[in-house]
Amino acid sequence: MAQVLEFKLPDLGEGLTEAEIVRWLVEVGDVVAVDQPVVEVETAKAMVEVPCPYGGVVTARFGEEGTELPVGSPLLTVAVGGDAPASGGADEGSGNVLVGYGTGAPPARRRRVRTSPVASVRPAGGALSNGGSTAAARGADGTSGPLGTGRGSGARTAAPDRTDARGLTDGRGPTDARGRGNAGARATGPVPVISPLVRRIARENGLDLRELTGSGPDGLILRADVEHASRSAEGITRQPETLAVPRTPGTTPAAAADGTRVPLRGIRGAVADKLSRSRHEIPDATCWVDADATELLVARAAMNAAGGPKISLLALLARICTAALARHPELNSTVDMEAREIVRLGHVHLGFAAQTERGLVVPVVRDAHTRDAQSLSAEFARLTEAARTGTLTPGDLTGGTFTLNNYGVFGVDGSTPIINHPEAAMLGVGRIIPKPWVHQGELAVRQVVQLSLTFDHRVCDGGTAGGFLRYVADCVEQPAVLLRSL
Repeated sequence: MAQVLEFKLPDLGEGLTEAEIVRWLVEVGDVVAVDQPVVEVETAKAMVEVPCPYGGVVTARFGEEGTELPVGSPLLTVAVGGDAPASGGADEGSGNVLVGYGTGAPPARRRRVRTSPVASVRPAGGALSNGGSTAAARGADGTSGPLGTGRGSGARTAAPDRTDARGLTDGRGPTDARGRGNAGARATGPVPVISPLVRRIARENGLDLRELTGSGPDGLILRADVEHASRSAEGITRQPETLAVPRTPGTTPAAAADGTRVPLRGIRGAVADKLSRSRHEIPDATCWVDADATELLVARAAMNAAGGPKISLLALLARICTAALARHPELNSTVDMEAREIVRLGHVHLGFAAQTERGLVVPVVRDAHTRDAQSLSAEFARLTEAARTGTLTPGDLTGGTFTLNNYGVFGVDGSTPIINHPEAAMLGVGRIIPKPWVHQGELAVRQVVQLSLTFDHRVCDGGTAGGFLRYVADCVEQPAVLLRSL
């Protein structure tokens, strides 16, 4: 006999407690192999593919695309062992599911099979019953889910399969929300709801789903049932959209009577939390200086004219930063207020701000102090491309000790950036534009840039911060100054 194993959203590491379903990679009825990616999710740090530790046939999926699930909630169920077709070891789990951001196992080729008719699905470890109709596992329209409509251009309908809601039994038959004979099953077993969104609406409105009567097929609790119960409980009439802020792909804002509400979650929510914490905890100060970057641009042009990989301006600025941090290590530190200590860090892991379609992210170049300009250019290019395509891993986005913020790409001259908590400083670089400048005693048009340093005043005073910024400006104006530290 085949067993139905439940695969739950695993711990994604780095303190992450939830993830949003972006795209399902398998459908109900697909055969999956051990460690095959089955769903793509977005956390507060990155987009990751989640591999399944079981091999067998997918019997149910939980959650629509756009649904946010907490760690430990069910993702899908897989029929393994017995007569269930499988690939790569159906009855064995790899134990390899997400440590940080996933396993390295290559995905197996998907193939769709018609499984034996399924009447009900027992909880994990139970057996598949073969006496019912395939309609229990497929929608009434013959698709792989109750809300599925067939997908074009490679997209999948991410509606949950109703098997997981209506087919859960206690050994006496399907649970029926309208039948009193199964009251005992409803009291202890899973409550049949059409989607995780329904559970969330009920939770936000303080409703007990076990006390509701579902109006859907076989007692399935629909969103309308929860909304009606909420209105009845409060004794007032509310519009459905005020009960919750549903999210569907591409339409995150939800209209409300007092304006548009945009949920703070995913990367946007993580940025909000971190910046709020920075403003609350760090007593920051900012100093700035204008610098003549003409010679730096000339030096970069000469480097690139010599052949070989191109050197980016950001890489040269990063190399200047690491040299400045070697002279002023106070700014490459963090503050431990519980121990009342300043922790000076031995390695420079340089973060840089990158704007993407999903929001602001800060990829980190590891051991930037050991890299030359060519190596820094290559790593910046790799991380920037990963940020644009949404393939940055949690490891790429954590552990920074100092941040370089090139806001000049937005066409602005200056800024007072917020420190990337728990770091102690951030260097901001404005746009480089021609300006009148006194050069060698004469007025000339030079390429001028504004540099700003925002620093944690707990780790140093203005003298140290000013010394760091002045050294950076000197290297920008006279790149030969940097040779002393090479």
